[in-house]
Amino acid sequence: MSKDAKKPLSEMFGSYVFNDAVMRERLPKTVYKAFKKTVELGEPLDLQVADVIASAMKDWAVELGATHYCHWFQPMTGATAEKHDSFISPTPEGRIIMEFSGKELIQGEPDASSFPSGGLRATFEARGYTAWDCTSPVFCKKDGDNVTMFIPCAFISYTGQVLDKKTPLLRSMEAIDKQATRVLKALGNKTSSRVNSTLGAEQEYFLVDKEFVDKRLDLLVAGCTLFGESPSKGQELDDHYFGQIESRVASFMACLNRELWKLGITAKTQHNEVSPAQYEIAPVFASVNVAVDHNQLTMETLKRVAREHGFVCLLHEKPFAGLNGSGKHNNWSMSTDDGMNLLNPGDTPHENMQFLVFLFAVIRAVDKYADLLRTSVASASNDHRLGANEAPPAIISVFLGEQLTEIYEQIKSGGPGSSKEMGQLKLGVSTLPQLPQDCTDRNRTSPFAFTGNRFEFRMPGSIMSLSGPNFVLNTIVADVLEEMAEKIEEFSSDSFNSDVQKMLKEFAVEHEKVIFNGDNYTDQWEKEAEERGLPNLKNTVDALASLDKEKNISVFERQKVLNSSELSARQEILYEQYASLLNIEALAALNMAKREILPAAVKYSSQVASSVNTVSSAGIEPASQKKLLVELNETISDLSNAISQLENACGEAKNIEEPAESAKCYRDKVIPAMTALREAADKIEGMVDAQIWPLPTYADMLFKR
Repeated sequence: MSKDAKKPLSEMFGSYVFNDAVMRERLPKTVYKAFKKTVELGEPLDLQVADVIASAMKDWAVELGATHYCHWFQPMTGATAEKHDSFISPTPEGRIIMEFSGKELIQGEPDASSFPSGGLRATFEARGYTAWDCTSPVFCKKDGDNVTMFIPCAFISYTGQVLDKKTPLLRSMEAIDKQATRVLKALGNKTSSRVNSTLGAEQEYFLVDKEFVDKRLDLLVAGCTLFGESPSKGQELDDHYFGQIESRVASFMACLNRELWKLGITAKTQHNEVSPAQYEIAPVFASVNVAVDHNQLTMETLKRVAREHGFVCLLHEKPFAGLNGSGKHNNWSMSTDDGMNLLNPGDTPHENMQFLVFLFAVIRAVDKYADLLRTSVASASNDHRLGANEAPPAIISVFLGEQLTEIYEQIKSGGPGSSKEMGQLKLGVSTLPQLPQDCTDRNRTSPFAFTGNRFEFRMPGSIMSLSGPNFVLNTIVADVLEEMAEKIEEFSSDSFNSDVQKMLKEFAVEHEKVIFNGDNYTDQWEKEAEERGLPNLKNTVDALASLDKEKNISVFERQKVLNSSELSARQEILYEQYASLLNIEALAALNMAKREILPAAVKYSSQVASSVNTVSSAGIEPASQKKLLVELNETISDLSNAISQLENACGEAKNIEEPAESAKCYRDKVIPAMTALREAADKIEGMVDAQIWPLPTYADMLFKR
């Protein structure tokens, strides 16, 4: 057990973070105040002030054992990136001193040539800049024996164009702050001066024993199983969900929590998820920028701690076909600097004008820009998950629940008059207390559900950066809030309330089609959604095509989040990533099929053929062996043909240079060929002798610990 594990939690939490408490202790008051003005008011940070902060950071980090610092940023790969530099500076006497300047803190210069740019720059144009994001705290992280100070940063090109996922998120936060405070002021709020979007990110993941992963090329390079016959027992008994946590997994979780707590990440909830070997961790809410950084750190820590415990953490959205995939539920809200949650309905939401205005802003934004929300969660891996029995379909709709739907209908009819009141649940046992009944149930099938004081966007995939979904959500809501502010500011004080109600009524009528409280999984809903005119972008290629629509370009430019060239670059990058991921899967599948599965099948068929000859020579008719041999040979032939078809499909897709057309070929030809190959291989798995089969099975990976 490490020394940190013996510390009280109150001492351990945030011990590796240069947080507000550390700054108060280590910085001069004038420097601390100047820094807070930069964070809270956006005032420029003077270089002399930055020098003092940098020196204090260096001293703090060195005390924790750090020898290096790095600018930590989020390029368009979806992962994080870091370039390490030591604190050492040589002296004329041939010795060294530990130094760190404000300039080194504020700006870095990593090589940008090998990161995705979507055509914004040529490969030979190598210069890029990282800029310190002072709204997300600096932290130290220990990897092995190495301790490094990490500086969260934005990442831009030499010409100032956005090359990362953090910059548009920060811009979108400024947009929603500006427009939300404007609406609050128009509504008569005189106490709130800032609005921040907040996020609570639930993270689902699988744990598989490392010895099994090491024997499967698909898990090593693609993070998911490309082959595998369904096990005799899956999740049909619902016995894993919220079940007892196995001791080895519990030890892993205890270590994981300690590592996250040291980084100031408020890991709070942990439990077994629906599928065997699947789990979930969730933190307390934080500002959306910090929450996104924390989620990236959580994914990195999950992988590292899992290895230390002999596991591999799988974050792919669908690592096991036929079983629940993993999502990342995005619980989003807005709060003011004086402590108000703008999506908290209060006890009488029908009388809460402020709440209703912000509620309708979100509804209007989701309906107007449903295609953008769908695109924000689009990926080849998430396509495996969306629409299955544990994830919402690709159709964007809003779940409000009984209470808010009732109010919505009242507003649509002319004005709210009442709210459904909470009741009491009587359990019929004298020793059990009466429980307050919520005014609405939860809808796990809805992609965008109101859940008490926030919206839960359930579509993001487990391996995704949450920057994309949240900068889209911030941007579209900010745009609607700007529209509402312009209207409200013109309302007469004599008829103010009725004018606001009239505006909300217009929105209620216009956006009624996006409200749906039923089962989103049914075929009936898909037909009804089509009749309502809701978009159904079933795959990533269809979703990405919406990025260059004029309305979508305009909303990002109006809110100064992305310009048209930056948006176009993102579209190209996402097409290329889609094709690249599928190409990796296809090549891994071909490798496994030709070098492992086909040889095993041929070897077993040879054994069966020998058995046929042996039994026949004894004068007995080997009817069962012959039947098995015929079926084996037919399936081997199917497998061989499927290998050829996949090779041809990959060759065709690889020769297409235009990103969108290449992605379409992977969708239309490579995926069907991979499916056919898997069907043949999985059928063979069910026939071949277990002693000959070369791959760990689903049962091995899901149930052996």
